[in-house]
Amino acid sequence: MEFSRFISLLPQLQTIELPGLSAQLLAVPPERAALMEALDLNALNPKKAAVTILLYPKKEQMQLVLIQRNTYAGVHSAQIAFPGGKIEPTDAHAAAAAFRETEEEIGVAAKQLTLVRSFTELYIPPSNFMVYPFLVYAPEPVEFVPDPTEVAQIVEISLQEFLENCPIALQTRATSYNPEIEVPCFIIQGHEVWGATAMILSELKETFKILVQ
Repeated sequence: MEFSRFISLLPQLQTIELPGLSAQLLAVPPERAALMEALDLNALNPKKAAVTILLYPKKEQMQLVLIQRNTYAGVHSAQIAFPGGKIEPTDAHAAAAAFRETEEEIGVAAKQLTLVRSFTELYIPPSNFMVYPFLVYAPEPVEFVPDPTEVAQIVEISLQEFLENCPIALQTRATSYNPEIEVPCFIIQGHEVWGATAMILSELKETFKILVQ
């Protein structure tokens, strides 16, 4: 998608009714969906995190960036994710946390970014986090400076390529609720993208489908 086309869609993108949970559940095994419906979030008292869905131009074509997290002793080790992290008490609001974490992790400063809107929040059972995604864009090309302590790799894909040529596929994986289960995922630049990241990407894809149909 050309940058000019993306800019022309911004007014609709900012006001459209998001597909929400129905789009997120396209990237969730039925077993996980059933577990999610039975959750009592008030009793779980989840921690809060925020992430950016960052779009930016490269040679006039809009791109989408993800990161591969470093390997560590944790449930999200080495996974593909959006830039982001825990909301701290010093953050003015969730979007501020998403911008701060984006600068810390991949070196793109908040002043380079424009907030488009929030997307639908979602709960991550293994780590007990409620995640708040924010769609943002950079009006100019960006240069990434990944933090080597947190980011193993930058993963870029053109927005058009993602929208047109990255269908949801099923891959057998071990999860927190089943040691061997078929999990919906996107294959992006050779990486399996699943879990919360896939759910957010699914809503992004379904939202653009509505806009460009």
